[in-house]
Amino acid sequence: MVPERVAVLLMAYGGPNSLDDLPAYLADVRHGRPYSAELLADLTERYRAIGGRSPILELTRAQAAGVQRVLEALEAEDGVRYRVYVGMRHWHPYIREVVPEILADGADRLVAVVMAPHYSRMSVGAYLARLEEALQEQGATLPVHAVESWKDEPNFIAAWVDRIGRALEAIPAAERDTTVLLFTAHSLPTRILEWGDPYEQEILTSVRLIAQHFPHLRWRFAFQSQGASEEPWLGPTVEETLDALAAEGVRRVLLAPVGFVCDHVEVLYDVDIAHKAYAAERGIVLERPAMLNDHPLLCRALANAIRRALRQARSVAG
Repeated sequence: MVPERVAVLLMAYGGPNSLDDLPAYLADVRHGRPYSAELLADLTERYRAIGGRSPILELTRAQAAGVQRVLEALEAEDGVRYRVYVGMRHWHPYIREVVPEILADGADRLVAVVMAPHYSRMSVGAYLARLEEALQEQGATLPVHAVESWKDEPNFIAAWVDRIGRALEAIPAAERDTTVLLFTAHSLPTRILEWGDPYEQEILTSVRLIAQHFPHLRWRFAFQSQGASEEPWLGPTVEETLDALAAEGVRRVLLAPVGFVCDHVEVLYDVDIAHKAYAAERGIVLERPAMLNDHPLLCRALANAIRRALRQARSVAG
């Protein structure tokens, strides 16, 4: 019996490979809407400060390689041949550029995973819409099974527990028990609340599962990286939270960006540069754990979510 060929598509946000890419990248992010010279200048300085480019593509490819290794070890058990692909929402290789490769390779079905653990129609839903558009452009009828949320995958939680635990060990023992854990995720416009969107509760589910492993520490949650639009965005912000912690006399914060899974501008600039400086101005030492990147437990969490989606699809098909 020929094993079923299952394509796995990991989808991430994407980022510029150089400062020269920024105008086209920003235009894509803004769906062609005009932007100011000030916005481009600000983004350019952010990327210049982190080395002039985004590491998101190579980090996502490293994650894909880790997932591939886990899945290959399980192919005989699953009766499947897995192949993992990477597609970006806002830069090369675009999702629409990867779909023809998946089809040419003769996949029998596709499992789609967004590299964001927490579902929102505005975020995860947008990736899945891009994938659907790409398949329609190709006239493809490939069955697609989406992993819409993996917020409570045990290995995802364990990966963050490991990273936070290691970071806490590096803090002087005398200050460890008074350190506050500050969990963060990317903010979204408040209009998602009108849809009954589960995004905030999805994040808090992960946060509570992680925090219970550190019962001796206080924790807070805040949204980071609010967009440049005039509309209201979800809060509290990191800045508001740091102000409140400073007023309480907190002097050390360990910030864990649990809404993200790898190093990129929202971590390397927003956290490591902007938030650290803001905290320091208020007498707070702000540090963060290493990002998950291709942590073996993250790769296993993704593989588990992929296999579960595949099992569910097969059971429905009978």
